[in-house]
Amino acid sequence: MESVVLDDKDRALLRLLQRDGRASIAALADKIALSESACRRRLDVLEKSGVLEGYRAELNAASLGFSLTVFVSIALGAQTDRDLAAFESAVRAAPEVLECWLMTGDSDYLLRVAARDVADLERIHREVLTRLPSVVRVNTAIAMRAVSPLRGLPIR
Repeated sequence: MESVVLDDKDRALLRLLQRDGRASIAALADKIALSESACRRRLDVLEKSGVLEGYRAELNAASLGFSLTVFVSIALGAQTDRDLAAFESAVRAAPEVLECWLMTGDSDYLLRVAARDVADLERIHREVLTRLPSVVRVNTAIAMRAVSPLRGLPIR
């Protein structure tokens, strides 16, 4: 994907949306000194270009019973296109896996997993992670707390 040229208004709009994805067009337009129709057109361009991928609600994991965030390094026995595709397909089907990244280095993939407690993590390890295709090593690390959680991209 090619980089999109953004002007100051586009960058301001993106910063506002990262802070509040539910902001109305009227509120956004007011904050960046544009008409509502001009603001809507900019949003349409940002969406169509792929810069703005979607709008999501931020959920509080602990309030929903997920007290553990776990980072899991996975090593595969083989890295053929078929092995990678099978693994990635299986990961996408696992609701406990919040994110999956193909990595360089000692591990092939890094996963972020939500678990209710240690017993739930054990279940996920046994029933999900070790059953993923081509897995030969699973290394888990439990996050104690988020020091700097995702706040969005640094739009300058």
